[in-house]
Amino acid sequence: MASDPPSTTTRFRLTRDGDGLRRGAARAWGRWWVKALVALAGLALIAYIVLWFAIIRGLPSVDTLKTYEPPLPTNVRGSDGVPIQSYARERRVELSYAEYPKLLVGAFLSAEDKTFFEHHGVDYPGLAGAVIDYARKFGTGVRAKGGSTITQQVAKNLLIGNAYSPTRKIKEAILAYRIEDALTKPQILELYLNQIALGRNAFGVEAASHAYFDKELTELTLPQLAYLAILPKGPSNYDPVRNTDRAMTRRNYVLGEMLKNEFITQAQHDEAVVAPLGAVLRRTPKYEAVGGYFVEEVRRELIDRFGETASDGPFSVYEGGLWVRSSLDTRLQGLATEALRDGLVRFDAGRGWNGAMRHVDLEANDAGEVKWQQALLNTNVALDYKDWRAAIAIASDSGDWSIGFADGSTGTLPRSGAAMPVRGKGGNAYSAIKPGDIIAVAPNGANFALRAMPKISGGFLVEEPATGRILAMQGGFDARVQSFNRATQAMRQPGSTIKPIVYSAALENGMTPATIIQDAPYCVYQGARLGQKCFSNFAHEGGSGAHTMRWGIEQSRNLMTVRAAAQTGMPQVVGMMKRMGVGTYPPYLSFALGAGETTVERMVNAYATLINHGRAHEPTVIDFVQDRHGKVIWPENWHACDGCNAPDWNGKPMPRPGGRARQVLDPLTAFQMVHITEGVVQRGTAVVLRDLDRPMMGKTGTTTGPTDVWFIGGTPQFIGGLYLGYDTPVSLGGYAQGGRISAPIFKAFALKAYEGMPKELFRAPAGIRMVRIDRSSGRPVFGAWPTDDPKASVIWEAFKPESEPRRTARTSAPAATAKPTTAAPTQAARPRDSDFLQREGGIY
Repeated sequence: MASDPPSTTTRFRLTRDGDGLRRGAARAWGRWWVKALVALAGLALIAYIVLWFAIIRGLPSVDTLKTYEPPLPTNVRGSDGVPIQSYARERRVELSYAEYPKLLVGAFLSAEDKTFFEHHGVDYPGLAGAVIDYARKFGTGVRAKGGSTITQQVAKNLLIGNAYSPTRKIKEAILAYRIEDALTKPQILELYLNQIALGRNAFGVEAASHAYFDKELTELTLPQLAYLAILPKGPSNYDPVRNTDRAMTRRNYVLGEMLKNEFITQAQHDEAVVAPLGAVLRRTPKYEAVGGYFVEEVRRELIDRFGETASDGPFSVYEGGLWVRSSLDTRLQGLATEALRDGLVRFDAGRGWNGAMRHVDLEANDAGEVKWQQALLNTNVALDYKDWRAAIAIASDSGDWSIGFADGSTGTLPRSGAAMPVRGKGGNAYSAIKPGDIIAVAPNGANFALRAMPKISGGFLVEEPATGRILAMQGGFDARVQSFNRATQAMRQPGSTIKPIVYSAALENGMTPATIIQDAPYCVYQGARLGQKCFSNFAHEGGSGAHTMRWGIEQSRNLMTVRAAAQTGMPQVVGMMKRMGVGTYPPYLSFALGAGETTVERMVNAYATLINHGRAHEPTVIDFVQDRHGKVIWPENWHACDGCNAPDWNGKPMPRPGGRARQVLDPLTAFQMVHITEGVVQRGTAVVLRDLDRPMMGKTGTTTGPTDVWFIGGTPQFIGGLYLGYDTPVSLGGYAQGGRISAPIFKAFALKAYEGMPKELFRAPAGIRMVRIDRSSGRPVFGAWPTDDPKASVIWEAFKPESEPRRTARTSAPAATAKPTTAAPTQAARPRDSDFLQREGGIY
């Protein structure tokens, strides 16, 4: 039986319930979405808070990139502007974006970031691929591919570092997005191309251009530019020497990408892919051998003043990008180096082989090949003396040594080329050589011959008296073999070169150049413990009677010196030594003969003080220092000298820099001593210099033993000084004297150094009285005039006012009938030095 249909009331109730269910379901669904959205928003907020505290909060500000200055080397130039050295741990030359060749930019974009000018810091497909690759390689120890844009690499290199972690990628992405907001695309590329590490200690593309091709960036060819673009992936992976094939393959890949990106044409591509790499062997800057001891002195002073790295301040030596103008005269430096080296080799010749310069242990690789080249390079030993070369002994076979050089080449040292005896041991040098010895050799036909590095050493320094600027400095044979600087660090006894300082004290305490002093034995009682001390002249010869102070200095008589010092008082003598910067010594007579230790630098500076009328300058190796923007930061209160350059000269007197000298000695005393020591060159112990034919002062020195031989002297233009001696003092041999060994070395330097320079007279200060005297007796002369003959008995002598010898009264004839033996010359007939001194204020 069929069921009855639902009533109207029932149908309404069903419809109403269905609608209610639908509305309820809709309300429930709506509440779920709200809750889901709220939950998602909460999770996002929590994630952002976690991200903020874990990553974002600690991110550096990209604003620092707007003023970022990459670490730059300090560049040092000589006084003539010639580059002589660079101090850096990262070789870098900073360029602006406009200075980069367009092909270089195309090469780096093709190799590193094809969509650089399209994305906003992050290449999302590339980043996703890097994340997937990381997930695949997680736990395997294999590093995932980068996936970083150039902007991300800038963030990594300059802001957050290279730590390998997934959070670094997040940091990179966030910072890259911010960098793109803060900087333009060219600015980002400029930072990248100046900062990127490209191997061979080169940072930035300009430094890499020099490191790999020894060229300016603008001189590189297309294939060379493409090679630079492969290096960010790993410079060692594409080393042009060890991994040539791999480097060629990667370079050609970059060239292909450049073609796809339409940076080059098909013809350019085809020509470039068949070109060789053309890279040079790894080399250091060419100027590093110039003035090695000098530039090391500059480095020490800069570090003392500005610090080494950025943590020490903004002007650090290795990162601050300083521009340093030194006082080095590159011409004089070369001459001083040559003269000292030649002198050392000449003295040491014939004494045998002195052993290897250094020794390293040689190792072999898995193939059994000896890795000698890197071992040699690691020693940093090199030579640039004549045709000498530093070599490493590799192996001996069939009577020949196989030797290697820093450039990777090899040669042969036969037994006949190393037949010299070993000094102090006998036998021959060939048998004494061991594998790993660093030796000096020179070409000898098709092979090489052994050379003996001199065992004796010494120091040579040249200074400008008017300023204290050190113009040249050689502290040994070669700074890369012997780093100890004997010109500034070696404390040696100066011997008789101290005598002008001793006699300067005597002149300030009442003596004159004509004072008579006994050259006779002199003994002094030193107390019960030391007993009596007796002094003697050189070679222990006895005295020769009474002579003038001048004669005693010219002939370097010890007995006269100790008598003058005793009469003056040793407290005054050592006080003079201290004032002139020689050293601080107790008041014992032996110090008047050079027993106190000092340096070549101090002695040269003391002689410069004499030439400079008693005004002492601190010796300097740096003229001024500029920061990377060209502002002078040292000396303090430095300012440009307007009108100092010839094109700007207005015809008025030239501006003079303010004086920084200290007056430590009476100007009249200083000139008297300079005038006396001119006689040392004309007829004394330094007479070997007389044929230089120019006004020159100087003094030789020989210490007890003799263990050291000295010469210090020069002209108003520059003063030079040197000593020779063994580092551990031993006798040089009885024939060794300063006049025989050191003065000739200075002469070899001076012959070339003074070429083309005017002959300058020593200027006399106002008040000096030039008087004709007999140089033997010190008595005034009225009937004769000085001549150019150095042996003439009549000379001009310099006296202070009221100290010159007086004319005695005549008793032999009345004044009216007395006839002079020689007519007095006119003013025009006076010697040239008299005319000069009169112009300068001297009194006759």
